[in-house]
Amino acid sequence: MNKHCLLFLVVLFLTSSVSAQTYFPGKWGDWEKKSPSELGLNPAIIDSAVQYAQRMESENPRSMEENHYGTFGREPFGYGIGPFKDRGPQTGIIIKDGYIVAEWGEPFRVDMTHSVTKSFLSYTVGLAYDKGLIRSVNDKVDPYMAPILEMQWDDNRNKADHYGSPKIIEPFKGEHNSKITWNHLLRQTSDWEGTLWGKPDWADRPSRERSEWGNRERKKPGSTYEYNDVRVNVLALAAMNVLREPLPKVLRENIMDKIGASPTWRWQGYENSWVVIDGQQMQAVSGGGHWGGGMFISARDQARFGLLTLHNGNWNGEQLVSEEWNKMAQTPTEAQSDYGFMNWFLNTDKERLPSAPESAFFHLGSGVNMVYVDQENNLVIVARWISGSAMDGIVGRVIDAFE
Repeated sequence: MNKHCLLFLVVLFLTSSVSAQTYFPGKWGDWEKKSPSELGLNPAIIDSAVQYAQRMESENPRSMEENHYGTFGREPFGYGIGPFKDRGPQTGIIIKDGYIVAEWGEPFRVDMTHSVTKSFLSYTVGLAYDKGLIRSVNDKVDPYMAPILEMQWDDNRNKADHYGSPKIIEPFKGEHNSKITWNHLLRQTSDWEGTLWGKPDWADRPSRERSEWGNRERKKPGSTYEYNDVRVNVLALAAMNVLREPLPKVLRENIMDKIGASPTWRWQGYENSWVVIDGQQMQAVSGGGHWGGGMFISARDQARFGLLTLHNGNWNGEQLVSEEWNKMAQTPTEAQSDYGFMNWFLNTDKERLPSAPESAFFHLGSGVNMVYVDQENNLVIVARWISGSAMDGIVGRVIDAFE
C-alpha cells in the first residue's frame, strides 16, 4: 500500500469517527426511529435480541415492596423508609447513532431504577466540581461540610428526655471519617462509619460473622472497595450540602431538561431524610432503592441519560457535564478495577461482558436495570427487569447484528 492510499484511509477513519453521531432526539417523545437495516444492522438478529430479552425477564416479584422484604428487608434495620412502586414488564430500547432501532415492553412507564440512581448522583457531584464548588476529588470532604440541622418532627416531645442527644449532623468528623475524600465516596472505597437515616453502615449487606457488625476493623479509606448504600447516601447528603439546593432540582435544571427528558421522572428520598439548609427544608435523596426511594424513571429517559454519557456529557454541542469529569468516571478504581465512579461499571478484561468491547461501560441497578454504553460502536442499550445472567446475551446479540 503506497503512502497516499494509507493517508486516505486514515483521513476516512478520522472523519467517520467524528461524524458517526449527528442525531440527538427532541424533547419528550420526539425521538426518530430507523430500521436496523438503515443503520447497517441485521434485522433478524436484532429481532432475536429482543425476543431473548423478553424470554429472560427477571423471576422476582413485580411488587418492589414484596421483593424488598424478601431480599434487603431481611438485613438488620432493613425496614423500608422510602416509597416502592410495582414494576412493569421486561422492557428495552436499542439506540444506534442516536436513533431508536428497536424498543419493546413499556418504554414510557415510570419504574424504580434502583442503583442506576448512583450514576445520576455522580453527575450532580460532577456539576458541583464543574462549578468550582469542589476543587479536587482528592480533597477531604470534611472541610466542605457545614453543620447540617436535621428536621425534628416531634414538636410535643419532652425535650429534657433528649438533652445531650445530637441535633446537628456532622458525618465526616472523627479520626477515621475525617480522612475520607470525594474520590473515596465516588468509588465506594471510603469505609465510612456511622448511622444515617436510621441505617448503620454495617447493616447494609452485613458479614456473616455477627460479632463483627458493630466492632469490625476499620480499613484505610481508598484501600478496600465495598458496595454500601449507607455510604452512598452520605455522598448524596454531602453533595446537597455543597450545592445548597435539593439534588433533583439541580439535576433537572442542569441536565434532564436540557436533554429533553420527560416531566415524569422523580428522585425520591426517605420519610426521615429531611434537613434544613439556608432556612429551607430539603429532602436528602437516596442513591438507590435499597430501602425504597431512589430514581423513578422511564426507559426512554434512561436512554437519554445513556446517550449523554455516550458523548461524555455533551448533548448536541452543549457540554452539560465536563468531559474531564466523564473521563474520570470511566477510570478504574485501584481497589476494584471494574468500577469507576458510581455507578459506572467498567468492562475491564471483558470480564463482566465478554461479548462487548473492553472500552464499554454500563450503569447498573438491581432488577436488573442496565444502561449499556458502547462508545466504540456508538450504541446504547437499555434493558430493564432481566435476569443478571442475560446481560451479556443481550449485548452480544446486538453486536452480532453489525454488518
